[in-house]
Amino acid sequence: MRVVITGATSMIGTALIEECVKREDEVLAVIRSSTKHMNRLSASPLVKVEYADLEELSSIIGDGKPYDVFYHLAWGSTLKDKRDNPVIQERNIKATLEAVNVAHQLGCKKFIGAGSQAECGYVETRIDENTECNPESAYGMSKLSAMMLSKRMCQQLGMIHIWGRIFSVYGIHDNVDTMINYAIKHFMNDENAEFSIATNIWNYLYESDAGTMFYLLGKKDVDSGVYNVASLDSRPLRAYVEEIAKLINTKGKPCFVSRQQGRLLNLNVDISKIVKAIDYVPTTDFETGIGHIVESRRKSGDYS
Repeated sequence: MRVVITGATSMIGTALIEECVKREDEVLAVIRSSTKHMNRLSASPLVKVEYADLEELSSIIGDGKPYDVFYHLAWGSTLKDKRDNPVIQERNIKATLEAVNVAHQLGCKKFIGAGSQAECGYVETRIDENTECNPESAYGMSKLSAMMLSKRMCQQLGMIHIWGRIFSVYGIHDNVDTMINYAIKHFMNDENAEFSIATNIWNYLYESDAGTMFYLLGKKDVDSGVYNVASLDSRPLRAYVEEIAKLINTKGKPCFVSRQQGRLLNLNVDISKIVKAIDYVPTTDFETGIGHIVESRRKSGDYS
């Protein structure tokens, strides 16, 4: 299989490339010129690199031979101060449609986009692919719009359209400001850590499992559609925090507020559709995943 991957040095992009290399598939990694994560990229001769920012995807040329699958994982302006800016997020929709166009030009028969739980909005019931989406942020609205418009474009171009709706992925290459990294940092330093009431249901998927699931969506004969990318483990967020503290054996304590402030996002996810489609169940449990992160932090000394 020959694949193109935008967002190639992201957490999931890195895991996806590792899976491709392990299975001896060729990769065209599309990377922003300003990336700070080139060190994450595999040195395998199977991986070729092209530089293109989101606004420059039309410049991708490949090696002259047709590719099979186009993975569009790149998405700009994901930080909190820009996630609800409609003007900024709208640029990502244009980039997604340009990615579809480039995929078609490169000979790809399948386009795979990276969606988000933000498309769903606040849902009190178990979430499957048929759950009605009511996004409340510009980020979620743009993800949903990108899904719908890229689907229509793929239909017009005769391409299979897959939308991997990501819920909450964690791992060694995660952003530093996540709840998990906040907890690990404080607990490794034997410090107390403060959290919300944390009674909402959450779901964490380890990065390598996310990479494998996206890989198999490309490799397998999968029908067009939305597929939830998550784990089988949905439980109260508080339980995850308490497990991190226990695994690190910290002298610090998790401190939870006593009252709920605003609505709580719930990620009680049904992944039966993707499990059936790709014949794969995530293999890394939360204890093992946190162990990998802690080991990495201790080796690098990066827990201050």
